[in-house]
Order: sequence, then C-alpha cells, then structure tokens
Amino acid sequence: MENLPSELSLKIFCLLDQQNLANAQQVCRKWKELASDNKVWRTLFKERWGINQAAFFAPSPCKSWKDVYEVQDRCDRVGLGLKIIREGGDYFLVHQGEIQRFLGSRRGITGGNDAMRDRDEQPCAGILDQILFFSVDLEVATRDAKRFRV
Repeated sequence: MENLPSELSLKIFCLLDQQNLANAQQVCRKWKELASDNKVWRTLFKERWGINQAAFFAPSPCKSWKDVYEVQDRCDRVGLGLKIIREGGDYFLVHQGEIQRFLGSRRGITGGNDAMRDRDEQPCAGILDQILFFSVDLEVATRDAKRFRV
C-alpha cells in the first residue's frame, strides 16, 4: 500500500464503510490521513443519505465531512432532541446530533463504596452534572427491568 499513489489509495478508501474507516485510521499515520480525507467522507455521506442531503448539509469551512457524517449518524441513532448518551464509558449531552457537553466517564469505577469514593475524588463541576449522572445511572440501572417487564 505504501507504493500506491495517493489517488488510488483514496479510491480504495472510498469503498469502505464507517466502521472500516475507523479501523483503518488506527493502522498508521498515512492510513489515518487517507481515512480522514474529506473526499472519502463526502462519498460515504452521499451513499448513505443521498446527494440532496449532501448538498443541504455541506460542511462550513470550519467543519469536515467526517464531522457532518458523525452528527447526522448521531441524529439517526438518538434523534434531534436533548439527550444524554453513552458512547463507550463516556457520557455526553447531545442536542440535534451535536455533542453539547462532555459529562464525564465511568471508566475505572468498580461499584459499591469504591464508586462513591471515586465519585467524590473527581472534580465536581456542579449540581447539574450530578443530577445528569444520577439520571443516566438510573436509566442504565432500570434498562433491564424495563426490558423484562414488556
């Protein structure tokens, strides 16, 4: 792949889907650059949502097609309203597909008294963050109970 011209490599990357592009970005610096190219993400956006949507959602100069793709994908997954989502171990406040605020992470918390101690040691940004974390924790804790009730 190192000997291939960049134009040919880009054409190959245009054939990949979102997940494979994310994996390709982690291989090496050259692949990260190729998999982040605007052409690749514009092609992926057009394939998924069509040329009319691509014209409507064309990115501003400060954003890339990858950013626009991620926002549109998030809108499809969680909707346009105000939501708290978890991606991996991190929690985010999302409005209209845009991440408005990073709420924190639950990585490394084991449960019980250790969890309370870890929570107290983390810097507290305010009561709003604590309420949001409580509501997300409550939602996660009751998800299985809701599923079995139906």
